[in-house]
Formats: sequence, C-alpha cells, structure tokens
Amino acid sequence: MFNVTILKIKDLVKYISIIMIAIITIIFLSKIKDKSNFIKSLNEEVPFAFKSEKTKEENNIKTESNYMKNIIETEISAIKENNEDINKVEEDKKDEEKPTEEVEEAKEENIDIPIGIPTEVVTQNPIQEKFNTQYGAIKIKNETEYPLTDEIMNPNITIENKNILIFHTHTCESYTSSEAYPYIPTGNFRTSDLNFTVARVGTELEAYLKKFGFNVYHDMTYHDYPAYNGSYTRSLNTVSNILKTMPSDIIIDLHRDAIGSRSDYAPSIKIGDEIAAQIMFVIGTDNGGLEHPNWKENLKFAIKVQQKAEELYPGLFKPIMLTKSRYNQHVGKYANIIEVGSTGNTLEQCLTSMKYLSKVFSEIIK
Repeated sequence: MFNVTILKIKDLVKYISIIMIAIITIIFLSKIKDKSNFIKSLNEEVPFAFKSEKTKEENNIKTESNYMKNIIETEISAIKENNEDINKVEEDKKDEEKPTEEVEEAKEENIDIPIGIPTEVVTQNPIQEKFNTQYGAIKIKNETEYPLTDEIMNPNITIENKNILIFHTHTCESYTSSEAYPYIPTGNFRTSDLNFTVARVGTELEAYLKKFGFNVYHDMTYHDYPAYNGSYTRSLNTVSNILKTMPSDIIIDLHRDAIGSRSDYAPSIKIGDEIAAQIMFVIGTDNGGLEHPNWKENLKFAIKVQQKAEELYPGLFKPIMLTKSRYNQHVGKYANIIEVGSTGNTLEQCLTSMKYLSKVFSEIIK
C-alpha cells in the first residue's frame, strides 16, 4: 500500500510539471510576439542603418525561441521516460508479489554404482594373507594380547552421525607412476605434490560421499613433510582442532599400505571391467599402554563396513589388522586407518576403489 501511494504522488508531480512548463512557454512566446511587433514598427521609422541591428536581434529571437522549444521537448521526453520507468517499477513490484515456487531441499544425487557384479582378486605376485581370527566371512589379523570374543566383534552398532572427517597422517604417500598420473617423486614412493598422493584419493572419496548426502570435511595438511618423524603428533593436533567445530564419529586416516619389501606389490581386485586397489582397515587398541576407550567400537565399525563390502564386492578388503598401537583413534567413536592399495598400485586403481567404498558406506549409514 505504501509503495502504491508513492507512485501516485509521482504521477501528480509529473502532470503539475507539464502544466507549469506550458504556462511558462505561453508567457514567453507572448513576450516574443510583442517584441517582434515593436521591432516591426521601428523598421518603418528608423533609418536603414539600424536595419542590420534589427535583423540580428530577430535572429537572436528566433534562436532563443528554438532553444526554448528544444528545452520543452527534452523535458517532456524526460517526463515520458520517467513515467515508463514508474510503470516498469509497478510491474516489477507486482511480479515480486506473485507467489513463488518452494525451493526443494538439497537431496543426494542418483549415483549409478553397480552392485552384484562379478568380482575377482587379480593381484600379481601376491603376498600371503595372514589372519588368526575370523568373524563370519571377516578375517582379522590380531596382533594384540586380547582374545577377540564374538561379543567384542559383533557389529551391533547404529551409525547416526553423517559427518565424516578424512585426513592423512602420511600426506605424501604415493603410488607407482603411470601414463595417466606421472609424477616426480621426492622420496621413496612419496611426493609433496598432493595431486598424486593419498590426498588425491581422499578427494575422490570425499566427492563420492558428498553425492550420497554425507557431510564430509577433508583435510590435506602436510603432517609428514618436511619431517616424517612426529607425523602422528601433528595429525592429532589437526584432528583435535577440527573436531571442535565439526563433531564427527567417523574419522578416517587415509593411507597407502606401507609394505616396503616389495615395491611391485599391488593388491588388486577386478570389479566388472574395472581394476581397483584392495583396501585394508588398521584398528588400534590400548594394548600398547596408551588410553584408548574407543577401540572396541572402532573394531565393530570396521567389521560392519567390511561385512557389507563382502556382500556387495567380495574381495574389496584385505583382512583387518588389529594392532597394539593407538594411532590417534581414541579421538572418535568410529575412528580408523584405511590403507588404499600399496606401492605397486597406480593412482587410477585407488581412485576406482573410492567409488565402491563410498557405495558400501551409503548402504550401512542411512
């Protein structure tokens, strides 16, 4: 209502302006006419010598008349344009007042990642898998002094927090250089160029998880460069600070398998027509003496994920490794190390793994 009133006042001002300009014009033109008659009478009585002066004055009068005419036409044109602008504003206001369609909330994308397709472990020159405990189809290499009972291994957990934190204690770990991803190493299967390290694998996992609707924070801070020693101390500081603003249960320290005796070791699985690097969980405990109240929950999470992976893509995971060391996993309810491939794998094989790992996550976290 207030906007409409303002527009009507503007119309009134417009019409008053036109009337005032018309009155001024009439008065001015009448004066010009009187002045012309006076000059005409003088022309009949004054000597010829003054005729040139008269002619100049008449020309000035004509010039002034044309000048005023141009001013009036300009003012009228401006008023018309202003009136068009006012009408346009009124139309825009009406459009704004029309009801708008409700914006739908963001939804997860429809990702076509196949399941139920043939899988086959195709590792060349494999290293024999070692395990000493088994829970159903899940194999565990238990390096601790703790006996693993069915109660400890039963993955009877409900995962509700969809925040996922990904980081890298060994950010510079890299793979075998390939035609698709060639790089210049700055160490033994290491590079400070994060386009070719586990950080790039983390970016791939982040992208897929976000498409499934997860809230993901991916940190790519260097923790092992320029110094390797103290990596876990530095990464603990990074993660602790992130958790202050982004509480998360699922905390993934993404690595590359550190087996150094076989540089050509490339644990691989064929899923359909694609070759993917195999994956391995490393779960820490308090058996080394450091406080770690979450290790059993961490283990249950790894078993739950691996159970679904065996259902969807048998062979995607190698046996879980349960260790005496803590590996900073005390910071989260479902904290873990995930090692993707080894030194002999290519980066593209590891990127492929992240597509299928994200699908597994989407099936167990609703």
